[in-house]
Parts: sequence; C-alpha cells; structure tokens
Amino acid sequence: MKAFAITAKRTIRELEINEPVLNSNDVLLEVHYIGLCGSDLNAYRGLMPLVTFPRIPGHEISGIIIDKGDRVPDSFKKGAKATISPYTNCGLCPACRAGRFNTCEYNQTLGVQRDGALTKLICVPYDKVYPNDKLSLKELALVEPLSVGYHGVNRGQVRETDTVLLIGCGTIGMGALMAVVRKGATVIALDIDDNKLDMARDFGAAYVINSKVEDAHSKIMELTNSEGVNVAIEAAGNPDTLVLALEAVSFAGTVVSIGYSKEEVHFNSQLIVRKELNVYGSRNALRVFPSVIQMFERKEKPYLNLISKIYPFEQSHGAFKYWDENPGLVTKILIDVKG
Repeated sequence: MKAFAITAKRTIRELEINEPVLNSNDVLLEVHYIGLCGSDLNAYRGLMPLVTFPRIPGHEISGIIIDKGDRVPDSFKKGAKATISPYTNCGLCPACRAGRFNTCEYNQTLGVQRDGALTKLICVPYDKVYPNDKLSLKELALVEPLSVGYHGVNRGQVRETDTVLLIGCGTIGMGALMAVVRKGATVIALDIDDNKLDMARDFGAAYVINSKVEDAHSKIMELTNSEGVNVAIEAAGNPDTLVLALEAVSFAGTVVSIGYSKEEVHFNSQLIVRKELNVYGSRNALRVFPSVIQMFERKEKPYLNLISKIYPFEQSHGAFKYWDENPGLVTKILIDVKG
C-alpha cells in the first residue's frame, strides 16, 4: 500500500509498504485524516533529534474501524469512527510504575520513534483506540494535539482564580487555552501572529499580546498589577519565551514547559530559587482524551476553525512545504488520506 515518508531534510518520498498484520489485540483502522504536528515539521526540517530517516510521519489520526482481532472487546464496532493515542508504554520503567504512562522512558510515538500513519491502513492495540460516532472525522483528528495542551494545564494545577500566561497559540497552545478557560481562569495569550491571537481571543483569551510589536514583559506586568501571572504555560518551544515565562510568573508561581526547544536555554537560576517557582515539564497526554472528546461533543467552540488547510494525500509533500514556508499562517494542516 502507498505511504509517504520523510527520507531526508525537506524531502518527502512516496513509498510502497506492506499492509499491517492484525494481531489478536489490535484494531485495524482505515486512515481518513492526519494532522501535521510541530514535531512533523521539525522532522521535515531536520531538527527533530528523536527522528531517523526514512520515517513515515503522522500521529494525529482519525479513521474508521474496518477489522479487529479476536481478543478485542465487542464495544469496538466495525464501521465506527475513531481516533487513537499514538504513544506506547512499557509498564516497567519508573514513570510507568508511577502511573505516568505518557512519559514512559521507552515511549515510541507514531511518526517519531516509529513509522506513523501517513498511509492507508494502520493497526493499533485496542486500548489505544477511542471510538466515537458523535464527532466528525476532522474533529477526531484534532483530539490528540488538543489533549497535549490540556495535559499541560493539568500539570500546572490551574485554578479558577488564576491568571495564566499562554505563550504560543498553535494547536497545542490552543488546547491549553481551552482547558484554562474551562477551569474559569483568566488567560493572557501571547504570540507573534495577529491571526493566531484573534483566534485565541475567539476561544476565550481575556487579553492578547503580540510580542513582535509590544514589550511582552511590561504588558504582562501592567495587566497583573506588577505581580506577574500565577501560571505561565510555554507552548512555543523557543528559548527566549521559556525565559520570559520564568520572568513573568509571580513569586510562588508555576511554569509549565510544553514546547520542545531546538536550542539550549540560558537563564539565571535565581529566578527559580528566589521566587520559589514550581517548574514542570509536560509531555504527551495522560488520561485526558475523554475530556477533550467530551469538550468537542458539547460544541463549546468552533473547533474546526483551527484547521488552516486540508491537502489531499497525493499532495503530502506540498502540505509540509507550505507550512515550512508559511509558519505564521498555519494553526493546523490536515491531510485527507481517504479522499
């Protein structure tokens, strides 16, 4: 069957691969939509250290269940729409023993450490599959990236009374924003693109800051009576914005780092000690897919507005090329695999 793989920096090739083998605990999905993630773009740019070439990308997935193994529960119906959790967990490492399977030491994310779903069919263990016939296939393709942002908010233990700085209004950042808004907290959204900031405002941000045209730190202090924010969530993956998060958070505040920086971050560690900050990393998503799916089912926001462009399967290379050349214009690109 046909697949597309990143074979070298900024190079996508069509491949012919074998159809997957269905094991007794597996569900066979016909892939319909793949969302492109920032990690996919970084792999395409040759900036993702976890990726080796060739690599079939794709871990934001929606599809139709077309077959299942003989040990899969009856609740998994053929013909049902579904999304999947693209991570693995060993069950034995310190993180798994602590119940934090999302950060398994030996995790193999689809499209990163192992081949992903930019192809026609994929087999997945049934415990990673989330069937749902209430959502559209486009909505289901958005569940995983929004879950990553949602998990970051849980890591930050955001409360209703908090003021939260959200740095980076891509899809993961928007997932964090939605989670903060659902908790009743106040959001200050920061980005360098006005279109993304407009969307952040539409999705519930009380204030927006374009750090290209405003002094971000001064504006944050102005909005918080010079106290700083209670929680800063960094979802841009930029060394400067992580330092901004540490500087802009209040004494006894919390910083959550979701963004994956490609460069070393240099900062004064006194910021953490003097303000006694809680600093958390946030990786993948833990037990939040059902919450995000429920959020979609309630139709609280125009979630499909997050989709910037949809490309046909045959134009997969064009999708990567467009995002690479126009990063400020993209929140989410979907690839229509089924057509």
